[in-house]
Amino acid sequence: MKLEHINVTVPDPKGTASILQDLFDWHIRWEGEALDDGYTVHVGDAGTYLALYAPAHEVTGAEARYRRTAGLNHIGIVVDNIQDTENRVRNAGYTPHNHADYEPGTRFYFDGPDGIEYEVVSYA
Repeated sequence: MKLEHINVTVPDPKGTASILQDLFDWHIRWEGEALDDGYTVHVGDAGTYLALYAPAHEVTGAEARYRRTAGLNHIGIVVDNIQDTENRVRNAGYTPHNHADYEPGTRFYFDGPDGIEYEVVSYA
């Protein structure tokens, strides 16, 4: 059993997907019309992806992370080369924080597009 995807609401699925492609070497798996006249872009690799959804109506701002039941706290991404990914994150204008090196891997976090926090981890 494995996790296939996570679906999150963002204001601009195409824009967010473009950033994530550059940061993680992902590709667009599918995009098109979605629920309630919205639009969705699936971005990821062959096995897993993020479904980036925008409804037809205006979206409201996110509530504080870690303070709400069923809230999105962060999305964890496994990478082969954590230093290369951290350089990409910095070059894209994001600030890595909360660096840690403990079993089972090395990690850092950053607040990415749309205020979503990402945990980047390497088990290499």
